[in-house]
Amino acid sequence: MEWSLRQFPPTLEVLVVHANAPLTERGRLRLAQCVVDDGWALRRAAERFQVTVTTAKRWADRYRELGPAGMADRSSRPHHSPARTSAPT
Repeated sequence: MEWSLRQFPPTLEVLVVHANAPLTERGRLRLAQCVVDDGWALRRAAERFQVTVTTAKRWADRYRELGPAGMADRSSRPHHSPARTSAPT
């Protein structure tokens, strides 16, 4: 089977983050540190990093709970799919 440039084997997960995106792992860490360590308001940090307040809160909470390791990319794939259709036979 041949794979085109946009297709990947089903077991391979590819996370694509633009190098200058405001929320790379480094950007998330900087945002979270501004809120948690430096006492910035969520709204101020969200505006500075060009994200929503909800997103800023998510990263600050994750930083409080897991520290810098919590800033790593996570898969958006569900852990389980109870309503998944059966595999083809």
